[in-house]
Amino acid sequence: MSQAQQGFAYSQDQFRQLIEDVLAEAKQLGASDAGAEVSEGCGLSVSVRRGDLENVERNRDKSLGISVYLGQRRGNASTSDFSPKALKDTVRAAFDIARFTAEDEFAGLPADDELSLDEASRPALDLFHPWDITAEAAAELALRCERAALDVDPRITNSEGAAVSAQQSHFFTGNSRGFRGGYASSRHSLSVAPIAGRGAGMERDAWYSSMRDAAELSSPESIGRYAAERALARLKGRKVKTANVPVLFESPVAAGLLGALVQATSGGALYRRATFLLDSLDKPVLASHIDVVEDPHIPKGKGSAPFDDEGVITRPRTVVEGGTLKGYFLSTYSARKLGLRTTGHAGGSHNLTMRSRCTAPGDDLPTMLRRLGTGLFVTELMGQGVNYVTGDYSRGASGYWVENGVIAFPVNEVTIAGNLREMFQQIVGIGADTYNLGSKSVGSILIENMKLAGS
Repeated sequence: MSQAQQGFAYSQDQFRQLIEDVLAEAKQLGASDAGAEVSEGCGLSVSVRRGDLENVERNRDKSLGISVYLGQRRGNASTSDFSPKALKDTVRAAFDIARFTAEDEFAGLPADDELSLDEASRPALDLFHPWDITAEAAAELALRCERAALDVDPRITNSEGAAVSAQQSHFFTGNSRGFRGGYASSRHSLSVAPIAGRGAGMERDAWYSSMRDAAELSSPESIGRYAAERALARLKGRKVKTANVPVLFESPVAAGLLGALVQATSGGALYRRATFLLDSLDKPVLASHIDVVEDPHIPKGKGSAPFDDEGVITRPRTVVEGGTLKGYFLSTYSARKLGLRTTGHAGGSHNLTMRSRCTAPGDDLPTMLRRLGTGLFVTELMGQGVNYVTGDYSRGASGYWVENGVIAFPVNEVTIAGNLREMFQQIVGIGADTYNLGSKSVGSILIENMKLAGS
């Protein structure tokens, strides 16, 4: 497939040459080291509402950034102009910034033995599946999705719309230590947000499907129907009284708890001493029946990468074993600040899966509701009430009140609160009902006790 067919204006070979040119320019100016990355992205986004086309947007962008090192001093500059003069000016700008920047003993490129220097040995991860879809075809998919939602029940009275997004990008990166690498990737999605009820009793919910390969997206009809069913289930929501209760987090919401673990054990938070999990390596951080594994090399994985943003080799690993933390998430800089080695996480975590050793194959959502007994089943969280320094957790929530393992009625306008350190230890179950909407996979999570602030 040609670059034009893929929708890109530049080839990987052209990108490689741009990187060679700017690195050579940096060396000629006198840089002791340098690293650069060039990227290009393009895509189509189409949205509809109430049966009418609302928006068609095509995006195309490109950028080249370079970091120049003069010993322990670093300068950065970027440009979207790839002309020879603009590239030379950009390298010169980064060089001049480095000249006047204070020395930082931790600045610098990764060590040679940490870099993914052998291009031939990198795994093929099947991340690029361009979607050759026209705006008209995308609009028809979105209309089918919204129509399916509106047709479920007369109580579906409105819609915030449906949308299709087809995005693809590629990049190439390299540094003066000999690392070279780049690849293309894609991400496509289909979503809808129906509204149920009328007046003050209206409730909204949404659902979407997101895949690297458009052929693997859920059907527009199934997304629309499920989104409508979720909105209908929220009608006639009630408040509940303030109490301490067990809380079950629905799978997509539960992934946020896994994200909180990553945030609290990431290099920036650790070296700034701004995390409640400071100095937690080889210490219990989760309940003893829980493991967290990371695999950057899953084909088509949304968090897959053969190397991180610095060119460091990525490797599968166990992050948490039997509740004990076995690894942080570190870039080269944060690792050096902590006196450790990079873990290959410049740019963030990769495909993460949280599992319980107690989970049985039949632990679906109805089973987890029975385990919950009487308490709150959370399907949506609002607000940003997480303090990573102390671990204090307070979020607006909506979902369902469960009695004797059966959903009794929808709940809205409540707040759930606790402390992440205690919440992590009080995870008493993880369901087999994993639904992967991103790079973090976990079933529904049952926490033994949280503060529920209601009426």
